[in-house]
Amino acid sequence: MTDTFLDKAYSTVGTDATRALYTDWAKTYDAEVSKNGYATPGRCADALKTVTDDFTKPILDFGCGTGLSGLALSLAGFQTIDGVDLTQEMLERAKEKQLYRSLRLSDSIADLASKLGEYSAVAAIGVIGAGAAPIDVFDMIFNALPRGSHFVFSFNDHTLEDPIFEARVKAVVSSKQAKLMIEQYGDHLPGLNMKSKVYVLEKT
Repeated sequence: MTDTFLDKAYSTVGTDATRALYTDWAKTYDAEVSKNGYATPGRCADALKTVTDDFTKPILDFGCGTGLSGLALSLAGFQTIDGVDLTQEMLERAKEKQLYRSLRLSDSIADLASKLGEYSAVAAIGVIGAGAAPIDVFDMIFNALPRGSHFVFSFNDHTLEDPIFEARVKAVVSSKQAKLMIEQYGDHLPGLNMKSKVYVLEKT
């Protein structure tokens, strides 16, 4: 297998183009990223675990894709996981893993964010950044979160090349809208020598 889809992912722009890419990628996504040692889901789940007291409270896997993030969250001890995604084909793969309390297809990112207030934690693992959702999605998720909730997310190396992403995180922390609980740089896709930064914010 070649890395055709990974090569395309970081240059894809726009919701429609991204949805089309992931629709085509769904059947081979797990194999392709796993071959390259996809480490970010596990790192995000472990980071969220360190700030969690009650693992029975529902959490949302935002942009859950094929469920690799849900698998990581489940292995970290989270017991009630809901998933939402823009792509039906990805959700079908997630359903096969039998990890989620519920899975929901949404037509727009705004609709995805509409129910975030119900959760004590939201994970957006590999969702925001180059070849994925724009920085506006960070704002949408963060603004919809209830106070005291946690937000775990990641920016890969391609994303970190654009200063707007980290600047937005620093802005909500410096304005005391959030506490920065965790910020860790480490493996993302070791097979491609790519790293990512994992963050956990607590909304104040």
